Amino acid sequence: MAHEGTYVPRTAQLVQSIEENSLERTFTFELLDGEPLRYNPGQFMLVTVFGAGEAPFTLCSMPGSDGLLRMTVRRYPGGRVTEALHEMQPGGHVGIRGPFGNGFPMEMLRGRDVLVVAGGIGMAPQRGLIEAILNDREQFGKLTVFYGMANPEQMLYDDLMQEWLERPEIDLFMTIDRPHPDWSGHVGLITTLFEDFEVDALMTSATVVGPPVMYRFVIKELENLSLNPEYIFLSLERRMSCGVGKCGHCAIKGTYVCIDGPVFSLTKYRQLDEE
Repeated sequence: MAHEGTYVPRTAQLVQSIEENSLERTFTFELLDGEPLRYNPGQFMLVTVFGAGEAPFTLCSMPGSDGLLRMTVRRYPGGRVTEALHEMQPGGHVGIRGPFGNGFPMEMLRGRDVLVVAGGIGMAPQRGLIEAILNDREQFGKLTVFYGMANPEQMLYDDLMQEWLERPEIDLFMTIDRPHPDWSGHVGLITTLFEDFEVDALMTSATVVGPPVMYRFVIKELENLSLNPEYIFLSLERRMSCGVGKCGHCAIKGTYVCIDGPVFSLTKYRQLDEE
C-alpha cells in the first residue's frame, strides 16, 4: 500500500556535505516540514535533485538519532543526479520520497551475536545498523565488523572508524586488498579476515553489503562457519530504481527488490539465482 511520501516528495535542505574520499560524499538533510521520518536501517529514499533527476540512496544514519537524514553517495561520471548532488552547496534543496524497502530485520538480530561484513561503499548502508546496535547494546550479543576496501583512500568515516576501534562494545577488523605505504593494518581480501575467526553458529546472524563480486566468496566463508542461511542477510540495493515496483527494473523472478527487499536472507537470495 502506498504511504505518505511514496509519490509526493518532501522538501529537504542540505545542511552538511562531507567529502569522504575522491568518490564519495556524505550528505546531511533536514526535512523542512519538521515531521520526523520513521525508518529501519537498510531502507532507502528516492532523492530528487531539481533539474537533474531522481535516484535511490540508502540511509546511513541511525533511525531517530537527531531527526536528520544522512546518505553517502558515490559520484558516477555522467550520472546527472550524483554529479548534481556532489556539486550542491549547503542550503540547497532536494525532494525526498520514502522510506522504501524492508531494511535489515532487527528482530532476527536481537538477542544474537551479529557479524557485519562490508565491502567498499557497502559500509554506508550498514553504518546506521551498527549505530542502532551500539545505541541499544544490551539487546544484542557480540558485535563484530569486517570492513574491506581496495586501498586506504577509499575508507569511509575515518573518525568514526577510529572511534569504533577504541570502543570495547564492538570488534572492528579492517583490511585493504593490496599493500599500501599509508597502511599498517591487515592486507588481503575481506575473506582473509575469516581466517581463525570463530563464532557461535547457532546464535550468530550476519549482514553483508558490498560489490557483487564479493558476495559469492563471503557467502562461502559464512557457510564454512555453519551459519544458518535464514540468519544471513544480503542487500541487493544496487538493483533499485523507481522504489515502488512500477518500472520493473529490479524484478527478479517475480520478486521486486525495491518492495520485497532490498535485504534478503541467503535462502531467498539463492531462490533469486543471484550468486
